[in-house]
Amino acid sequence: MTTTAHDAAATALMLPGTARIGFIGLGNMGSGMTRNLQAAGFQLIVNDVRKESAADLLANGAEWADSAAAVAAGSDVVITMLPTPKHVESVAMAPGGILAGLPDGGTWVDMSTSVPEVANRVREAGAARGIRVLDAPVSGMSVGAANGMLQIFVGGDAADVERLRPVFEAMGDPERILHVGGHGAGYAVKLMINQLWFSHLVATAEVLSTGVKAGVDLEVLRQALIASPANSNFVQNDVLSILNHGDYDEGFAIALACKDLGLSVDLARSVGVPVELSSLVEQLYRRAKALYGDKAGEMTPVKLYEDAIGVQLRTVPANDPAPAAEGA
Repeated sequence: MTTTAHDAAATALMLPGTARIGFIGLGNMGSGMTRNLQAAGFQLIVNDVRKESAADLLANGAEWADSAAAVAAGSDVVITMLPTPKHVESVAMAPGGILAGLPDGGTWVDMSTSVPEVANRVREAGAARGIRVLDAPVSGMSVGAANGMLQIFVGGDAADVERLRPVFEAMGDPERILHVGGHGAGYAVKLMINQLWFSHLVATAEVLSTGVKAGVDLEVLRQALIASPANSNFVQNDVLSILNHGDYDEGFAIALACKDLGLSVDLARSVGVPVELSSLVEQLYRRAKALYGDKAGEMTPVKLYEDAIGVQLRTVPANDPAPAAEGA
């Protein structure tokens, strides 16, 4: 590729029908993200540890590649959505990994919840070949992934962010695709969001449990909180999955929540910020994981407080029949 052609490729928008997207990691998040990319018209080349997870994508025209290197070799951009930084580094840098297959000037976007150090090592290893790297972790859970309404926090060069905007918009809410800074900023923003959300959960569990034990009606207490300066999106919306349905969100396992909390605390320590509260929240999450199992939902720490007061926090008593579906 000539220098002129290379520069043109590096700035051209990645549009449906023309760009080939490699995607590695077809779990709870990646499965929804790839379906939306495919629905938008992108040609996909995919890989996962479980080939059966790609069955629907393959039936609709996606290609399967037997290694991360093969995915990278056939793609204009490679996206990873993987559980931990260890998985990200292995897929990117091991023999047969993304770096081994990515052509000179190629692009890798990591949408996992990870840490800057891993992407930095990949970027340094690929610098002489013009490899472009972005970190673009997401919020919105598996529901947002399935609906194509993820919030995406992108760290990297502004030109690369704009070039890839059509790809991001196929997976996320166009109004909430944010370029948050240089390399690593996306990871940092996502970890801080998780850190604050988990802290909201523990604080809300303590407040609701104490109020209920003191004799206040649960919904009256919640409405009072909503009407007060102490209101939060968690109190107003997120906690309802537990209060109304007893759903602790098994779509995101508590083992992964503990991983994210550990990463956020490690990041804080690495930049010299004392985070005593977040460290305590991490300990509570790890205790809940030990008691209820790795696959319990990310909101399971609420059970620690329910068990302590001997009451399930429900707006509808557990022994009441569920309301009939409309038209039943």
